[in-house]
Amino acid sequence: MSALVLFMMFGYTVMAQNRTITGKVTDAGNGSSMPGVSIVVTGMSVGTTTDVNGKYSISVPSTAKSLTFSFIGYAPKEVTLTESPVLDVNLEQSNNALKEVEIVSVGYGTLDKREVSSAITHVSSKDLLQVAANNPLMSLQGKVAGLSITNTASGDPNSSPSIQLRGASSRNAGLGPLYVVNGVPGGNIDNINQNDIESIDVLKGGAASAIYGTRGSNGVIIITTKKGTSESRMFYDGYAAFDYLTNALQNLSPESFIKNRVQNDQGQDYGARTDWLKAVTNSPAFSQKHTLQLSGGSAKTNYFASADYRNADGIDLRAHKKEYGARINISHTTDNNLFVGTLNIAPRYLYTSNSDQGNFNNALTLNPTYPIYNDQGGYNYINTGFFSNNPVENANLIKSDADIKEMDISASLKANILDNLSSTVIISEISRSARNMNFSPSTLSSVQHANKTTQTNFASQEQQENDQKNLEWTGNYNLNIKRNHFKLLGGYSYSLYNYKEFYAQNYDFPFDAYLWNNLGSGLYNGGGAGQGQSAVGSTQNSSTLIAFFGRLNYDFDSRYILTASLRHEGSSKFGANNKWGDFPAVSGAWRISEENFFKDNVSWVDDLKLRADYGITGNQDFGNYLSLLLYGGAGYFPFNGVQYQVYGPSSNVNPDLSWERAINFNAGIDFTLFHDRLSGSIDYYIRTNKDLLGNYNVPLPPNTQSQTFTNVGTMKNNGIEVALSGDIIRQGDFRYNANVTFSYNRNKFISFSNDIYKGAIYQDVAGLPAPGSPGSIQRIQEGHSIGEFYTLRSAGVDDTGALLVYKKDGTIVPANQASNDDKQFVGNGLPKYNVSMGNNFHYKRFDLNIFLRGAFGYKIFNTSAFYIGTPSSQSDANVLQSAYDSSSKYSKLTNNSTTSIASDYFLESGSFVKIDNVSLGYTQPLNNKYLKSVRFYATGRNLHTFTKYTGGDPDLIQVNGLTPGVNTSLNYYPSTLQLILGLQATF
Repeated sequence: MSALVLFMMFGYTVMAQNRTITGKVTDAGNGSSMPGVSIVVTGMSVGTTTDVNGKYSISVPSTAKSLTFSFIGYAPKEVTLTESPVLDVNLEQSNNALKEVEIVSVGYGTLDKREVSSAITHVSSKDLLQVAANNPLMSLQGKVAGLSITNTASGDPNSSPSIQLRGASSRNAGLGPLYVVNGVPGGNIDNINQNDIESIDVLKGGAASAIYGTRGSNGVIIITTKKGTSESRMFYDGYAAFDYLTNALQNLSPESFIKNRVQNDQGQDYGARTDWLKAVTNSPAFSQKHTLQLSGGSAKTNYFASADYRNADGIDLRAHKKEYGARINISHTTDNNLFVGTLNIAPRYLYTSNSDQGNFNNALTLNPTYPIYNDQGGYNYINTGFFSNNPVENANLIKSDADIKEMDISASLKANILDNLSSTVIISEISRSARNMNFSPSTLSSVQHANKTTQTNFASQEQQENDQKNLEWTGNYNLNIKRNHFKLLGGYSYSLYNYKEFYAQNYDFPFDAYLWNNLGSGLYNGGGAGQGQSAVGSTQNSSTLIAFFGRLNYDFDSRYILTASLRHEGSSKFGANNKWGDFPAVSGAWRISEENFFKDNVSWVDDLKLRADYGITGNQDFGNYLSLLLYGGAGYFPFNGVQYQVYGPSSNVNPDLSWERAINFNAGIDFTLFHDRLSGSIDYYIRTNKDLLGNYNVPLPPNTQSQTFTNVGTMKNNGIEVALSGDIIRQGDFRYNANVTFSYNRNKFISFSNDIYKGAIYQDVAGLPAPGSPGSIQRIQEGHSIGEFYTLRSAGVDDTGALLVYKKDGTIVPANQASNDDKQFVGNGLPKYNVSMGNNFHYKRFDLNIFLRGAFGYKIFNTSAFYIGTPSSQSDANVLQSAYDSSSKYSKLTNNSTTSIASDYFLESGSFVKIDNVSLGYTQPLNNKYLKSVRFYATGRNLHTFTKYTGGDPDLIQVNGLTPGVNTSLNYYPSTLQLILGLQATF
């Protein structure tokens, strides 16, 4: 009883010390009430929000000095408390012209953009393109100078883009950047919903990426997802997308085929009139996606939760994807601010049906007088022409599916030991499990026509398990001595990678209905045919990465900035003599605009910063155990009538195997002009990649194998990058701002050899497939760039329709009389220039974005024209309309004696400008208790391409990697125009 009385007396005393403040919050622009505004006692965890009418009531302690009002899209406002119990406040919408602090992720921490001394591009979520894509980085396409993102099958919901920063950097190691998601290196980019992204930072300069050591050579992309705040919020985004075939290759119609092919004894008329391309196309392909986000909490504890669902069809008959994902982030700070704990969980489940990437090409080449179905209603058996199959049958009966489960988990604990000293530990696990399933039924026309009794149907399953465990510890210490500011970082990193795979297959199942679910019921592998050795397979491999690192950031009076870092890292992939390496970096910047002599004389410059950085990075993205002596099967040995498996060395040991090194130099300038109306950056870089990995011939003996995997070779990239952003018009309710990026890149391969290993001065690449024997059409040669086409140089077409070419001595002969010795360098498939321009218009509640993108100064080998674009193409196969179009140069090649001989006759300019993305939206604020605002939007993607290239959309031809500008397979997946209709609602 006494305790209860004391408690009540204490509570009464506390209540007596509080007072109640009421008021209303309105929009300063139009005077409308604002529901959902966050109101907190400045410096305390006491808070509330306005009701549907914009009104609020809050009990504040007697010690409170002011209240802080905040709302998304509005400038926060701190208002001093007076004796009055009523406090009405109006908030102003945020103005992009106001100078805001831009926080940039620099790897193991963040900095104010003004403190950055290396080449880093920051992209916020509002700047990302609206796309219905499989990979969230497609929304970054064209937004970052020097970052090349290409997708050769964007209409396939299971496709993944190729991503390359500042040119190719390796021969046999990975070319893609390192992804860091919420501070976890090696993050899974596929397990991110675009709506959950808060910002993306691209570390391009070597000094910035060197902090990641052996994984930093190809750049680093840091993705930060959204987190909870003290403001309660629910957000929904949903869209429907429609993909339409566009810029597709056009083959002969049945009537044109009969006129041009059949009547010239180059084909037969089988009686039907079939549009094979239309028959294998699903247009429009429909997809939908829905995202629901919840966030809220208090000043000490907050949460962010997101769930998404996507269901997408491909432009082909078979491709499909269904996925469910979620992301939960919880953060808690103790009352004394000593500890801050966070937990991130992101599961995702996907079920996919994979496209047949060759089916469209099959449809292009099939005789259009073939029927799809036979007289009995089954699929027609086709065994003549360019490809001997029925693509409609393949798409509908052959299955290739996958079950994929992904899980990203991370937890961190930060200890604020002192006001300027903290320590953080992050533990994480990234796991991916994929079950790949394939099935081919016994009812295929090819099986039935051949009257097969074995290998009638086929099924397989493959289980792949990827797991990565990480431990990251960092300590941060800040020190300010007058105008000297120090930030010191120290850390330790540990990563364990593990991969497992199991594969099983069989034939001759009693029922097609089993699909891949009863492999044991098949008879071929495990039965009398005795093929059990190929029935199953399994593997496991792992690697470990350990690092110690440190970084010092120093600035004097916000004018002179210096950053130095060092990472000491070891990997189990490396040889015994090279397990550890050091990766130093240094960068500096001078903010000239902070100098008094500059401030007083150049008023139109708001901020001007010169910077330079130098760093050494590495690349260890290659297979495990390549430095070790491995053993493998080496045949069978008979003993006493029994065959015994024999094992022997299958690789050479290389104790000196190491990482590829990149030596990076970058010089740049950042500027803001005319009272924040124009801002931008200009960068010049040189990157020299040394110790490139490759297989080199070695003597036998002392080696057991004829080749050793080792570090040899040097390559260089250099270029210029420009990024500009300008507020062009600010007139009342109308605003127009534009963003421009420009990049120029040149590549040179320096050497294939070193003092120990001697290689040839060139390597022929980009081999073209059958039919015919075209051979390789590109050459990587010392002193030349990657992407150089090396073919015969054409000299026109003679009167017989034969291709003429130049020999090395300058004489002109038919192409079939030339040899490989007559090949020459005839062009390059690597774009010299990449340009993009974003145009953003705002008028009252309407917003319009028009995004243009282009690439210039490169050649594309027209693979489709080479194989099916001339009158001399294979008999009884359909061809492109260009073969009989008198305005096309390909129609002149009528002589089959020079068919399948590659030359620069098939090289075309790949330059293009694309209306890449147009998005129109309308936002309607709502003053009711259910909704704060709604936004309707419509987006068109890939609306039109301006180009002289005749082989379809030039953007479908890969320009990343070692063979840019050529499709070295006959697979063809057409381009699509995408229309998106969406709704966003804030509750």
